[in-house]
Amino acid sequence: MINTENITFKHRLDIQIRMTDLDPFQHVNNGILCAYFDLGRLQYMKDIVGHLSLSELDMVLVHTEFDYLHSIRFHDEIAVETTITGIGEKSVKMLQRIVSKDNSTTYCLCYSVLSGYDRSQDCSKKIDETFKKIIFDFEQG
Repeated sequence: MINTENITFKHRLDIQIRMTDLDPFQHVNNGILCAYFDLGRLQYMKDIVGHLSLSELDMVLVHTEFDYLHSIRFHDEIAVETTITGIGEKSVKMLQRIVSKDNSTTYCLCYSVLSGYDRSQDCSKKIDETFKKIIFDFEQG
């Protein structure tokens, strides 16, 4: 299981559960949780970097790992919390969790790796130093 002890999540996005998110057991489908994490990831970038143009997006998701801890039901009030746990030369490590709005329950954890991506060359590239500084200032501040 992904360890979240001693991790501070400074970014939070409230999620609205829709009827179409439910499976036959009346739980939010695990596949839908991936979409919730995508929403949290994109909103993090918008809020922290200050803008997000899909035509200029220069990172791609290359790895995800999930720990499903508790079922989410229609009336649960949830949020996605996001933090960056490391930035390398060409990759960004991100940790996210879906929690109850009062933080009493952690429903799911997601560890992901994003890689710098050069669209014109269709290959990996170094993570921009300005981006690294923005993330460092947010996460450490």
